[in-house]
Amino acid sequence: MTTPVPDRPQRAGHPPDTLADHVLDAVESLVTLWFGAAADAPPRPPTRQLLALQTVRRLPDLNLTALAEHLGIALPTASRLCGRLEAAGLLRRTVQPHSRREVQLVITSQGRRLLADVTEHRSLSLTGVFAVMTPGERASLQQGLHAFHRAHTLVRPQPPQLG
Repeated sequence: MTTPVPDRPQRAGHPPDTLADHVLDAVESLVTLWFGAAADAPPRPPTRQLLALQTVRRLPDLNLTALAEHLGIALPTASRLCGRLEAAGLLRRTVQPHSRREVQLVITSQGRRLLADVTEHRSLSLTGVFAVMTPGERASLQQGLHAFHRAHTLVRPQPPQLG
């Protein structure tokens, strides 16, 4: 049983201490851990740059326009963002051989190392939290996260794959 957070004002439309409140609390804790662990990985990239690198890693055929769309930013902003990543040696922009107007984004080995370091820091932070939980709590969390992911994909289908 968890206790309600006393500082949280009651939101209109539902009583306090609902499942949504518990999820909000957990997500806030996870976001704090997530970004805190990323900040511990040198060279401490800004969140948007890290998100851009992770997006390019996950979708390797991404071009600049698609990256801007995925991040929900304007194309000039995405271009400046990629310029900073390129200047830091984390990303390379190349011209597509079949379309000289299209810029393909490629993570450099230094960028891959940074993402691996961030992942390692996050994993260690999560492991520290999991160590405090009982085996039953960890199993319940795993089951609950799986159920949430499954339900979320039913409610909000995945966007179409590029390609």
